[in-house]
Amino acid sequence: MKQRMFREQDFTAGVPDQNAPLAARMRPRTFDELVGQEHIVGPGKVLRKSIESDQIPSMILWGPPGSGKTTLALLIATMTSSDFQMVSAVISGVADLRKIIRLAKERKLKGGQTILFIDEIHRFNKAQQDVILPHVEDGTVVLIGATTENPSFEVISPLLSRSRVYVLKALTDEQIRAIIERAVHDEVRGLGKQNLSVSEDAMSALLRLANGDARSALNILELAASATTVDTGGKRHLEVTTVEDAAQRKSTQYDRAGDQHYDTISAFIKSVRGSDPDAAIYWLARMLESGEDLMFVARRIVILASEDIGLADPQALLVAVAAQQAAHFIGLPEAVLPLAEATIYLATAPKSNSAYAAYNKAKEDVAGTRDDPVPMHLRNASTSLMRGLGYDKDYKYAHDYAGHIVEQQFLPDNLKGKQYFMLGAEGHERFIKERLEQWYQAKKSSLPDPK
Repeated sequence: MKQRMFREQDFTAGVPDQNAPLAARMRPRTFDELVGQEHIVGPGKVLRKSIESDQIPSMILWGPPGSGKTTLALLIATMTSSDFQMVSAVISGVADLRKIIRLAKERKLKGGQTILFIDEIHRFNKAQQDVILPHVEDGTVVLIGATTENPSFEVISPLLSRSRVYVLKALTDEQIRAIIERAVHDEVRGLGKQNLSVSEDAMSALLRLANGDARSALNILELAASATTVDTGGKRHLEVTTVEDAAQRKSTQYDRAGDQHYDTISAFIKSVRGSDPDAAIYWLARMLESGEDLMFVARRIVILASEDIGLADPQALLVAVAAQQAAHFIGLPEAVLPLAEATIYLATAPKSNSAYAAYNKAKEDVAGTRDDPVPMHLRNASTSLMRGLGYDKDYKYAHDYAGHIVEQQFLPDNLKGKQYFMLGAEGHERFIKERLEQWYQAKKSSLPDPK
Protein backbone atom coordinates (compact mmCIF):
# COMPACT_ATOMS: atom_id res chain seq x y z
CA MET A 1 0.00 0.00 0.00
CA LYS A 2 1.37 3.37 -0.98
CA GLN A 3 1.90 5.60 2.05
CA ARG A 4 0.70 9.17 1.77
CA MET A 5 1.30 12.24 3.93
CA PHE A 6 -1.56 14.66 3.46
CA ARG A 7 -0.90 18.37 3.64
CA GLU A 8 -3.02 21.48 3.18
CA GLN A 9 -1.71 22.08 -0.35
CA ASP A 10 -3.20 18.73 -1.43
CA PHE A 11 -6.66 20.24 -1.08
CA THR A 12 -6.29 24.00 -1.40
CA ALA A 13 -3.51 24.70 -3.85
CA GLY A 14 -3.24 24.25 -7.61
CA VAL A 15 -5.82 23.50 -10.27
CA PRO A 16 -8.14 20.62 -9.35
CA ASP A 17 -8.19 17.48 -11.47
CA GLN A 18 -11.01 18.15 -13.90
CA ASN A 19 -11.31 14.41 -14.56
CA ALA A 20 -12.27 13.81 -10.93
CA PRO A 21 -15.99 13.55 -10.12
CA LEU A 22 -17.73 16.82 -9.30
CA ALA A 23 -18.31 15.63 -5.72
CA ALA A 24 -14.55 15.18 -5.26
CA ARG A 25 -13.70 18.54 -6.88
CA MET A 26 -16.22 20.39 -4.71
CA ARG A 27 -15.12 18.85 -1.44
CA PRO A 28 -14.74 21.66 1.15
CA ARG A 29 -11.16 22.78 1.73
CA THR A 30 -11.78 24.87 4.86
CA PHE A 31 -14.29 25.02 7.67
CA ASP A 32 -15.72 28.14 6.02
CA GLU A 33 -16.69 26.02 3.01
CA LEU A 34 -18.11 23.17 5.08
CA VAL A 35 -21.92 22.99 4.99
CA GLY A 36 -23.72 21.41 7.93
CA GLN A 37 -22.56 19.75 11.15
CA GLU A 38 -22.44 23.05 13.02
CA HIS A 39 -23.40 21.16 16.19
CA ILE A 40 -19.95 19.56 16.33
CA VAL A 41 -17.62 21.79 14.27
CA GLY A 42 -19.34 25.17 14.30
CA PRO A 43 -17.38 28.19 15.58
CA GLY A 44 -16.53 27.77 19.24
CA LYS A 45 -17.34 24.05 19.40
CA VAL A 46 -14.88 21.88 21.32
CA LEU A 47 -13.99 19.64 18.36
CA ARG A 48 -13.41 22.65 16.12
CA LYS A 49 -11.10 24.19 18.72
CA SER A 50 -9.18 20.96 19.20
CA ILE A 51 -8.68 20.59 15.43
CA GLU A 52 -7.56 24.21 15.03
CA SER A 53 -5.09 23.80 17.91
CA ASP A 54 -3.83 20.49 16.46
CA GLN A 55 -4.84 18.59 19.61
CA ILE A 56 -6.90 15.90 17.95
CA PRO A 57 -8.44 13.07 20.00
CA SER A 58 -9.22 9.61 18.70
CA MET A 59 -12.77 9.71 17.40
CA ILE A 60 -15.50 7.85 15.55
CA LEU A 61 -17.49 9.88 13.03
CA TRP A 62 -20.94 8.31 12.73
CA GLY A 63 -23.44 9.57 10.18
CA PRO A 64 -25.45 8.78 7.05
CA PRO A 65 -23.89 8.70 3.55
CA GLY A 66 -22.95 12.07 2.16
CA SER A 67 -23.07 13.88 5.50
CA GLY A 68 -19.38 14.88 5.48
CA LYS A 69 -17.46 12.22 7.45
CA THR A 70 -14.61 11.87 4.98
CA THR A 71 -14.64 15.60 4.29
CA LEU A 72 -14.19 16.34 7.99
CA ALA A 73 -11.33 13.87 8.20
CA LEU A 74 -9.60 15.46 5.20
CA LEU A 75 -10.07 18.91 6.71
CA ILE A 76 -8.26 17.62 9.77
CA ALA A 77 -5.51 16.42 7.44
CA THR A 78 -4.99 19.94 6.14
CA MET A 79 -4.76 21.44 9.63
CA THR A 80 -2.53 19.00 11.47
CA SER A 81 1.24 18.71 11.74
CA SER A 82 0.81 14.96 12.14
CA ASP A 83 1.32 12.44 9.37
CA PHE A 84 -2.16 11.58 8.06
CA GLN A 85 -2.66 8.02 6.83
CA MET A 86 -5.95 7.10 5.15
CA VAL A 87 -7.17 3.55 4.52
CA SER A 88 -10.47 2.08 3.44
CA ALA A 89 -11.74 -0.93 5.36
CA VAL A 90 -13.25 -2.19 2.11
CA ILE A 91 -9.90 -2.83 0.43
CA SER A 92 -7.34 -2.76 3.25
CA GLY A 93 -6.36 -5.53 5.64
CA VAL A 94 -4.22 -6.35 8.65
CA ALA A 95 -0.98 -6.15 6.64
CA ASP A 96 -1.73 -2.55 5.67
CA LEU A 97 -2.51 -1.64 9.28
CA ARG A 98 0.68 -3.25 10.59
CA LYS A 99 2.77 -1.33 8.05
CA ILE A 100 1.23 1.99 9.07
CA ILE A 101 1.70 1.16 12.76
CA ARG A 102 5.35 0.21 12.23
CA LEU A 103 6.05 3.55 10.53
CA ALA A 104 4.03 5.35 13.21
CA LYS A 105 6.23 3.83 15.92
CA GLU A 106 9.36 5.04 14.12
CA ARG A 107 7.83 8.49 13.77
CA LYS A 108 6.86 8.54 17.44
CA LEU A 109 10.46 7.84 18.47
CA LYS A 110 11.42 11.01 16.58
CA GLY A 111 8.70 13.03 18.32
CA GLY A 112 6.19 12.84 15.49
CA GLN A 113 2.52 11.91 15.54
CA THR A 114 0.41 9.81 13.17
CA ILE A 115 -3.30 10.07 12.50
CA LEU A 116 -4.88 6.92 11.11
CA PHE A 117 -8.15 7.52 9.25
CA ILE A 118 -10.16 4.36 8.58
CA ASP A 119 -13.08 4.90 6.22
CA GLU A 120 -16.01 2.49 6.76
CA ILE A 121 -14.42 1.13 9.92
CA HIS A 122 -17.51 -1.04 10.52
CA ARG A 123 -16.26 -3.30 7.72
CA PHE A 124 -13.25 -4.32 9.81
CA ASN A 125 -13.99 -7.43 11.84
CA LYS A 126 -13.13 -7.83 15.53
CA ALA A 127 -9.68 -9.29 14.83
CA GLN A 128 -8.78 -6.42 12.53
CA GLN A 129 -9.96 -3.84 15.06
CA ASP A 130 -7.97 -5.63 17.77
CA VAL A 131 -4.80 -4.94 15.77
CA ILE A 132 -5.35 -1.20 16.17
CA LEU A 133 -6.41 -1.18 19.83
CA PRO A 134 -3.07 -1.27 21.71
CA HIS A 135 -1.57 1.38 19.43
CA VAL A 136 -4.50 3.74 20.00
CA GLU A 137 -4.20 3.06 23.71
CA ASP A 138 -0.48 3.88 23.91
CA GLY A 139 -0.73 6.89 21.58
CA THR A 140 1.19 5.45 18.65
CA VAL A 141 -1.68 6.52 16.41
CA VAL A 142 -4.66 8.82 16.77
CA LEU A 143 -7.64 7.02 15.29
CA ILE A 144 -10.35 8.64 13.19
CA GLY A 145 -12.95 6.11 12.12
CA ALA A 146 -15.86 6.86 9.80
CA THR A 147 -18.99 4.71 9.74
CA THR A 148 -22.59 4.76 8.60
CA GLU A 149 -23.44 2.05 11.15
CA ASN A 150 -24.10 2.30 14.87
CA PRO A 151 -20.65 2.09 16.49
CA SER A 152 -22.22 0.53 19.59
CA PHE A 153 -22.62 -2.63 17.52
CA GLU A 154 -19.92 -2.30 14.87
CA VAL A 155 -16.88 -1.06 16.82
CA ILE A 156 -15.38 -3.21 19.58
CA SER A 157 -16.04 -1.86 23.07
CA PRO A 158 -12.38 -1.30 24.10
CA LEU A 159 -11.74 0.77 20.97
CA LEU A 160 -15.00 2.65 21.42
CA SER A 161 -14.15 3.49 25.03
CA ARG A 162 -10.88 5.07 23.89
CA SER A 163 -12.56 7.23 21.26
CA ARG A 164 -15.09 10.02 21.24
CA VAL A 165 -18.16 9.41 19.11
CA TYR A 166 -19.39 12.37 17.04
CA VAL A 167 -22.78 11.97 15.39
CA LEU A 168 -23.15 13.70 12.03
CA LYS A 169 -26.64 14.55 10.79
CA ALA A 170 -28.10 14.11 7.32
CA LEU A 171 -27.95 17.42 5.49
CA THR A 172 -31.14 19.42 5.21
CA ASP A 173 -32.67 20.42 1.87
CA GLU A 174 -31.49 23.98 2.45
CA GLN A 175 -27.92 22.78 2.98
CA ILE A 176 -28.02 20.55 -0.10
CA ARG A 177 -29.38 23.50 -2.09
CA ALA A 178 -26.41 25.62 -0.98
CA ILE A 179 -23.97 22.90 -2.08
CA ILE A 180 -25.66 22.56 -5.47
CA GLU A 181 -25.70 26.31 -6.10
CA ARG A 182 -22.02 26.57 -5.18
CA ALA A 183 -21.19 23.79 -7.65
CA VAL A 184 -23.28 25.42 -10.40
CA HIS A 185 -21.52 28.78 -10.06
CA ASP A 186 -17.93 27.74 -9.19
CA GLU A 187 -15.85 28.28 -12.37
CA VAL A 188 -12.69 26.60 -11.07
CA ARG A 189 -13.90 23.40 -9.41
CA GLY A 190 -17.55 23.31 -10.41
CA LEU A 191 -19.77 23.80 -13.44
CA GLY A 192 -19.57 27.59 -13.62
CA LYS A 193 -18.04 27.64 -17.10
CA GLN A 194 -20.94 25.61 -18.50
CA ASN A 195 -23.36 28.54 -18.11
CA LEU A 196 -25.86 26.23 -16.43
CA SER A 197 -29.18 27.32 -14.99
CA VAL A 198 -31.31 25.07 -12.80
CA SER A 199 -35.09 25.45 -12.85
CA GLU A 200 -36.89 25.44 -9.51
CA ASP A 201 -38.60 22.18 -10.44
CA ALA A 202 -35.22 20.65 -11.26
CA MET A 203 -33.80 21.91 -7.97
CA SER A 204 -36.74 20.42 -6.06
CA ALA A 205 -36.16 17.10 -7.83
CA LEU A 206 -32.46 17.19 -6.98
CA LEU A 207 -33.23 17.80 -3.32
CA ARG A 208 -35.81 15.03 -3.21
CA LEU A 209 -33.65 12.50 -5.05
CA ALA A 210 -30.49 13.30 -3.06
CA ASN A 211 -32.32 12.51 0.19
CA GLY A 212 -29.86 14.42 2.37
CA ASP A 213 -26.76 13.00 0.65
CA ALA A 214 -24.46 15.72 -0.70
CA ARG A 215 -22.38 13.30 -2.75
CA SER A 216 -25.49 11.89 -4.40
CA ALA A 217 -26.78 15.40 -5.16
CA LEU A 218 -23.55 16.38 -6.91
CA ASN A 219 -23.34 13.10 -8.82
CA ILE A 220 -26.88 13.55 -10.17
CA LEU A 221 -26.19 17.20 -10.98
CA GLU A 222 -23.02 16.35 -12.90
CA LEU A 223 -24.65 13.63 -14.98
CA ALA A 224 -27.76 15.69 -15.68
CA ALA A 225 -25.65 18.72 -16.68
CA SER A 226 -23.64 16.61 -19.12
CA ALA A 227 -26.88 15.49 -20.77
CA THR A 228 -28.22 19.05 -21.12
CA THR A 229 -27.75 20.63 -24.55
CA VAL A 230 -26.60 24.18 -25.17
CA ASP A 231 -29.22 26.53 -26.60
CA THR A 232 -28.61 29.18 -29.26
CA GLY A 233 -27.68 31.66 -26.57
CA GLY A 234 -24.94 29.41 -25.24
CA LYS A 235 -26.83 28.44 -22.08
CA ARG A 236 -27.78 25.11 -20.58
CA HIS A 237 -31.18 24.89 -18.92
CA LEU A 238 -31.40 21.96 -16.52
CA GLU A 239 -34.97 20.65 -16.35
CA VAL A 240 -36.71 18.24 -14.00
CA THR A 241 -37.04 15.45 -16.59
CA THR A 242 -33.28 15.37 -17.13
CA VAL A 243 -32.63 15.26 -13.39
CA GLU A 244 -35.07 12.40 -12.87
CA ASP A 245 -33.64 10.51 -15.83
CA ALA A 246 -30.11 10.95 -14.50
CA ALA A 247 -31.04 9.75 -11.01
CA GLN A 248 -33.37 6.91 -12.04
CA ARG A 249 -34.40 6.51 -8.42
CA LYS A 250 -33.96 8.31 -5.12
CA SER A 251 -30.80 7.82 -3.14
CA THR A 252 -31.69 5.67 -0.15
CA GLN A 253 -30.07 5.47 3.25
CA TYR A 254 -31.83 2.19 3.99
CA ASP A 255 -29.61 -0.73 4.96
CA ARG A 256 -31.18 -4.12 5.53
CA ALA A 257 -28.54 -4.96 8.12
CA GLY A 258 -28.03 -1.59 9.75
CA ASP A 259 -29.68 1.09 11.85
CA GLN A 260 -32.20 2.07 9.17
CA HIS A 261 -33.49 -1.50 9.19
CA TYR A 262 -34.10 -1.47 12.94
CA ASP A 263 -35.26 2.14 13.18
CA THR A 264 -37.78 1.79 10.37
CA ILE A 265 -39.32 -1.46 11.59
CA SER A 266 -39.55 0.15 15.04
CA ALA A 267 -41.43 3.10 13.54
CA PHE A 268 -43.74 0.69 11.71
CA ILE A 269 -44.50 -1.33 14.85
CA LYS A 270 -45.13 1.76 16.97
CA SER A 271 -47.39 3.28 14.31
CA VAL A 272 -49.55 0.14 14.19
CA ARG A 273 -49.60 -0.04 17.99
CA GLY A 274 -50.53 3.64 18.10
CA SER A 275 -53.48 3.06 15.72
CA ASP A 276 -52.18 5.36 12.98
CA PRO A 277 -52.89 3.62 9.65
CA ASP A 278 -51.39 6.45 7.59
CA ALA A 279 -48.01 6.32 9.34
CA ALA A 280 -48.07 2.51 9.38
CA ILE A 281 -48.63 2.24 5.63
CA TYR A 282 -45.92 4.86 4.98
CA TRP A 283 -43.29 2.93 6.96
CA LEU A 284 -44.41 -0.29 5.28
CA ALA A 285 -43.90 1.29 1.85
CA ARG A 286 -40.55 2.75 2.87
CA MET A 287 -39.30 -0.68 3.91
CA LEU A 288 -40.60 -2.58 0.91
CA GLU A 289 -39.55 0.04 -1.66
CA SER A 290 -36.04 0.05 -0.12
CA GLY A 291 -35.71 -3.69 -0.66
CA GLU A 292 -36.47 -4.98 2.83
CA ASP A 293 -36.96 -8.74 3.09
CA LEU A 294 -40.62 -9.46 2.42
CA MET A 295 -40.88 -12.27 4.96
CA PHE A 296 -39.20 -10.18 7.66
CA VAL A 297 -42.01 -7.64 7.36
CA ALA A 298 -44.66 -10.38 7.19
CA ARG A 299 -43.32 -12.01 10.36
CA ARG A 300 -43.45 -8.70 12.21
CA ILE A 301 -47.09 -8.26 11.15
CA VAL A 302 -47.95 -11.70 12.55
CA ILE A 303 -46.18 -10.86 15.82
CA LEU A 304 -48.01 -7.53 16.02
CA ALA A 305 -51.35 -9.27 15.63
CA SER A 306 -50.70 -11.31 18.77
CA GLU A 307 -48.70 -8.83 20.82
CA ASP A 308 -50.66 -5.63 20.32
CA ILE A 309 -54.14 -6.58 19.07
CA GLY A 310 -54.49 -9.97 20.68
CA LEU A 311 -57.85 -10.88 22.16
CA ALA A 312 -59.31 -7.45 21.47
CA ASP A 313 -59.75 -8.80 17.92
CA PRO A 314 -58.83 -12.49 17.59
CA GLN A 315 -59.50 -12.20 13.85
CA ALA A 316 -56.36 -10.05 13.53
CA LEU A 317 -54.05 -13.05 13.84
CA LEU A 318 -55.94 -14.86 11.09
CA VAL A 319 -55.65 -11.82 8.83
CA ALA A 320 -51.92 -11.49 9.57
CA VAL A 321 -51.16 -15.16 8.93
CA ALA A 322 -53.22 -15.08 5.75
CA ALA A 323 -51.25 -12.01 4.59
CA GLN A 324 -47.96 -13.78 5.32
CA GLN A 325 -49.06 -16.86 3.38
CA ALA A 326 -50.37 -14.79 0.48
CA ALA A 327 -47.19 -12.69 0.28
CA HIS A 328 -45.07 -15.85 0.30
CA PHE A 329 -47.28 -17.45 -2.38
CA ILE A 330 -47.48 -14.59 -4.87
CA GLY A 331 -44.19 -12.73 -4.28
CA LEU A 332 -43.34 -9.19 -5.33
CA PRO A 333 -44.60 -6.84 -6.60
CA GLU A 334 -48.17 -7.97 -5.81
CA ALA A 335 -47.19 -9.21 -2.33
CA VAL A 336 -47.36 -5.63 -1.09
CA LEU A 337 -51.16 -5.78 -1.36
CA PRO A 338 -51.92 -8.40 1.33
CA LEU A 339 -49.27 -6.84 3.59
CA ALA A 340 -50.83 -3.41 3.14
CA GLU A 341 -54.29 -4.83 3.87
CA ALA A 342 -53.07 -6.54 7.03
CA THR A 343 -51.20 -3.40 8.14
CA ILE A 344 -54.30 -1.23 7.86
CA TYR A 345 -56.45 -3.91 9.55
CA LEU A 346 -54.08 -4.10 12.52
CA ALA A 347 -53.64 -0.34 12.80
CA THR A 348 -57.42 0.20 12.91
CA ALA A 349 -58.21 -2.76 15.17
CA PRO A 350 -58.84 -2.41 18.95
CA LYS A 351 -55.64 -2.99 20.90
CA SER A 352 -54.77 -5.30 23.78
CA ASN A 353 -51.54 -6.78 25.06
CA SER A 354 -53.29 -8.92 27.71
CA ALA A 355 -51.95 -12.23 26.35
CA TYR A 356 -48.41 -10.84 26.04
CA ALA A 357 -48.55 -9.35 29.55
CA ALA A 358 -50.00 -12.55 31.02
CA TYR A 359 -47.22 -14.65 29.53
CA ASN A 360 -44.51 -12.29 30.82
CA LYS A 361 -45.96 -12.44 34.34
CA ALA A 362 -46.12 -16.22 34.21
CA LYS A 363 -42.55 -16.33 32.86
CA GLU A 364 -41.36 -14.30 35.85
CA ASP A 365 -42.87 -16.86 38.25
CA VAL A 366 -41.42 -19.74 36.24
CA ALA A 367 -37.98 -18.16 36.66
CA GLY A 368 -38.43 -16.82 40.19
CA THR A 369 -40.28 -19.56 42.10
CA ARG A 370 -39.62 -23.21 42.76
CA ASP A 371 -41.10 -25.77 40.38
CA ASP A 372 -43.79 -27.24 42.60
CA PRO A 373 -45.12 -30.62 41.50
CA VAL A 374 -48.21 -30.77 39.33
CA PRO A 375 -51.21 -31.21 41.68
CA MET A 376 -52.17 -34.91 41.95
CA HIS A 377 -55.69 -34.44 40.60
CA LEU A 378 -54.29 -32.88 37.40
CA ARG A 379 -51.84 -35.66 36.63
CA ASN A 380 -52.52 -38.16 33.90
CA ALA A 381 -53.22 -41.64 35.33
CA SER A 382 -52.23 -43.78 32.38
CA THR A 383 -51.27 -46.90 34.42
CA SER A 384 -52.68 -48.75 37.42
CA LEU A 385 -49.56 -47.82 39.41
CA MET A 386 -50.23 -44.15 38.79
CA ARG A 387 -53.87 -44.52 39.79
CA GLY A 388 -52.76 -46.32 42.95
CA LEU A 389 -50.49 -43.39 43.79
CA GLY A 390 -53.42 -40.99 43.56
CA TYR A 391 -52.89 -39.59 40.09
CA ASP A 392 -56.13 -38.05 38.72
CA LYS A 393 -57.88 -38.61 42.08
CA ASP A 394 -60.68 -36.12 42.81
CA TYR A 395 -60.34 -34.50 39.40
CA LYS A 396 -63.63 -32.81 38.46
CA TYR A 397 -64.52 -33.23 34.80
CA ALA A 398 -65.95 -29.80 33.85
CA HIS A 399 -68.43 -31.20 31.33
CA ASP A 400 -70.19 -33.09 34.11
CA TYR A 401 -71.29 -29.84 35.71
CA ALA A 402 -73.90 -27.25 34.81
CA GLY A 403 -72.53 -24.62 32.49
CA HIS A 404 -69.38 -26.74 32.18
CA ILE A 405 -67.97 -24.81 35.14
CA VAL A 406 -66.57 -26.21 38.36
CA GLU A 407 -64.41 -24.78 41.13
CA GLN A 408 -61.03 -26.50 41.09
CA GLN A 409 -57.36 -25.68 41.75
CA PHE A 410 -55.23 -25.73 38.61
CA LEU A 411 -52.05 -23.92 39.73
CA PRO A 412 -49.35 -25.48 41.95
CA ASP A 413 -49.81 -24.89 45.68
CA ASN A 414 -47.13 -22.18 45.87
CA LEU A 415 -48.96 -20.12 43.22
CA LYS A 416 -52.53 -20.83 44.32
CA GLY A 417 -54.82 -17.90 43.53
CA LYS A 418 -52.21 -16.10 41.38
CA GLN A 419 -53.70 -14.05 38.53
CA TYR A 420 -51.73 -13.42 35.36
CA PHE A 421 -54.41 -12.62 32.82
CA MET A 422 -55.83 -9.10 33.16
CA LEU A 423 -58.45 -8.19 30.56
CA GLY A 424 -59.26 -4.74 29.25
CA ALA A 425 -62.54 -3.49 27.85
CA GLU A 426 -61.54 -3.05 24.20
CA GLY A 427 -63.20 -4.92 21.34
CA HIS A 428 -63.81 -8.63 21.82
CA GLU A 429 -62.11 -8.60 25.23
CA ARG A 430 -65.13 -7.01 26.87
CA PHE A 431 -67.16 -10.12 25.99
CA ILE A 432 -64.42 -12.38 27.37
CA LYS A 433 -64.32 -10.25 30.52
CA GLU A 434 -68.08 -10.55 31.02
CA ARG A 435 -67.89 -14.32 30.55
CA LEU A 436 -65.04 -14.72 33.03
CA GLU A 437 -66.90 -12.61 35.60
CA GLN A 438 -69.97 -14.81 35.22
CA TRP A 439 -67.84 -17.92 35.65
CA TYR A 440 -66.18 -16.41 38.70
CA GLN A 441 -69.54 -15.79 40.32
CA ALA A 442 -70.69 -19.30 39.43
CA LYS A 443 -67.58 -20.80 41.02
CA LYS A 444 -68.11 -18.78 44.19
CA SER A 445 -71.70 -19.99 44.58
CA SER A 446 -72.54 -23.43 45.83
CA LEU A 447 -72.07 -25.88 42.99
CA PRO A 448 -75.04 -27.86 41.71
CA ASP A 449 -74.97 -31.59 41.68
CA PRO A 450 -73.35 -33.22 38.64
CA LYS A 451 -75.66 -34.00 35.79
